[in-house]
Amino acid sequence: MSILFEHFFQRALLGGLLIGLTAPLMGTFLVLRRLSMIGDTLAHVTIAGVALGFLIHIYPVAVGLIFALLAALAVEKLRKAYKTYAELSIAIMLSGGVALATMLFTLGKGFNLNVMSYFFGSIYTLDLTDLWLIFAVTVTVVAILAIHFKEMFLISFDEDAAGVSGLPLKYFNIMITVLTALVISVSIKIVGALLVSALLTIPVACSLAVSRGFRHSILLSVLYSEAAVIAGLLIAGVWNLAPGATIVLLLIGLLILSLLMKRGLRI
Repeated sequence: MSILFEHFFQRALLGGLLIGLTAPLMGTFLVLRRLSMIGDTLAHVTIAGVALGFLIHIYPVAVGLIFALLAALAVEKLRKAYKTYAELSIAIMLSGGVALATMLFTLGKGFNLNVMSYFFGSIYTLDLTDLWLIFAVTVTVVAILAIHFKEMFLISFDEDAAGVSGLPLKYFNIMITVLTALVISVSIKIVGALLVSALLTIPVACSLAVSRGFRHSILLSVLYSEAAVIAGLLIAGVWNLAPGATIVLLLIGLLILSLLMKRGLRI
């Protein structure tokens, strides 16, 4: 296990643990609000920002983060414009993100290999700048969720009742979407754009199968996520596997076990 003493692995583990905390936290509220697919949408828009960052020689993750924030605000606008068909906002933004990323790929043939690493994740290439950015997003997300936990709980379970009680729905809806964009934009270098929604949703699916309440579900989702990150990185490091894919496959394995446990408890 000499890999544990390698600096690149230690940075990967730290970055993975931070995202393993924030992704299921946000994922819980997204799943309850039936917005699970927003992860894929914002991830593809972030890739377009990363491609532009390489093209204009600016820190790619920062440009991707800006793109994700703008897309998050656009999704919220479109959700209000199509109240009856709110999922249209996600489909529209996903199409736009893929189209823009494709166009930027054609303009920057020399950096396409670098951009592709963001599709599948490159957690072993995390540097100190990446870690500080991930840490800042983690602190921001955890602090805001701690301050507004009761409001987020009410909005997630009954948005109409929250509005009647006087909560500023527009403010909280934008806040949730923006926080999601922050988490996704810093996650794509860890698990990749193609797998980032898995880190948002699968730990939550695992916890919902066996949890006894909302708070218990949040705690379990984080535990599932962190366990998969640690085990996935160790397995990938020892056997030279793709770390992002290993983490997601472990999460799927945990989901199957959780569903079997639920079935066993019912019997």
